[in-house]
Amino acid sequence: MARHTFATFALANGVSIESVAKMLGHTNVQMTRHYARVLDRTVIREMSQIKMDFHFSM
Repeated sequence: MARHTFATFALANGVSIESVAKMLGHTNVQMTRHYARVLDRTVIREMSQIKMDFHFSM
């Protein structure tokens, strides 16, 4: 859990996926992309919320 939290936090704060992979000891970034997918879902969800908020404010 701590590794997942660390990776997600680092990626969300602009640390490159290559750097996070090295920090976690991953041999390639494919293993690290799992954490990036979590961020992608978060972005999609948050963008949907912004869209709804914008729509209702008009």
